Amino acid sequence: MPQNIADLRNEYLKASLDESQVGDDPLSFFSRWFEEAVHSEIKEPNAMTLATIGESGIPNARIVLLKSISEGKLRFFTSYTSTKGQELEKHPTACLLFFWAELERQVRIRGSIAKVRREVSDEYFHSRPVSSQIGALASDQSKAVADRKELETKFEELAKKYETSPVPLPPTWGGYELTPYEFEFWQGRRSRLHDRIQFLKQGSSWEKRRLQP
Repeated sequence: MPQNIADLRNEYLKASLDESQVGDDPLSFFSRWFEEAVHSEIKEPNAMTLATIGESGIPNARIVLLKSISEGKLRFFTSYTSTKGQELEKHPTACLLFFWAELERQVRIRGSIAKVRREVSDEYFHSRPVSSQIGALASDQSKAVADRKELETKFEELAKKYETSPVPLPPTWGGYELTPYEFEFWQGRRSRLHDRIQFLKQGSSWEKRRLQP
């Protein structure tokens, strides 16, 4: 390695986070931060770590993309038979983490998970590039494959088959939506005295508090 990993560190100086800035609606404040991330031209500001509960309670995580926020719920799409899909089926709760390094910010969101309506999945699926639609149809996500050639051959066959007709929505593919019951907003600060504001759902309202860094 070119240098000692322990020596990799940065000072956080860009901004601060006060309770009065956040307000009383965490979703509204999240939308504000998200818009700032988009306008800052961060590459894939909608990329988020999705953490799930795996087999025997062992955690699992991967990056997925936020695709919409509707009625207070955060929505993403994937294969229902993938590893994450199977884990969400058994344990319908998850944690999302957005990390915007350029803004020295992160947001952690925990909540319950449910599948979206089939028509919602169909509408989003057919808004994607046709090549992405075919890719979803060609891939049995998370299953082993002999080699890449096998996958590419299947893709080419399906591309030819649906050259002049709509690609059907795979029965094993669709959306999930997370209904939040916890938000944590993190703003990096000098001397590692980071700002952390947490919201916990209490009935129909939110309880807000500051956490120590």
